[in-house]
Amino acid sequence: FINPLLSIIMLLISVAFYTILERKILSYIQIRKGPNKVGFLGILQPFSDAIKLFNKNLISSESMNFMLSYSTPALSLILSMMIVSMLPMYFYSSFDNKNNILMFFVISSLS
Repeated sequence: FINPLLSIIMLLISVAFYTILERKILSYIQIRKGPNKVGFLGILQPFSDAIKLFNKNLISSESMNFMLSYSTPALSLILSMMIVSMLPMYFYSSFDNKNNILMFFVISSLS
């Protein structure tokens, strides 16, 4: 149980650092400094962005469907994590699925 959980956490952290890398590359292409506000060379910028997102207030109206609007981001994250599970696992051949292309299209159509 711990190993898959650690894999998911490491994947989410790596996405944060890929985002900072993308922002830095785009800033060099546009000849500007880029995100280097938080920490050394902007290393902590993804975590600052995540904290800022968690602290934002949600705008809601009386006629809004609360369950749908609050569950949609979680469903989107779950679907994207299901797509990651289709990566080929060479070390664990018993978990490798031969219908990965079909599963990719099925899960992609859900989102």
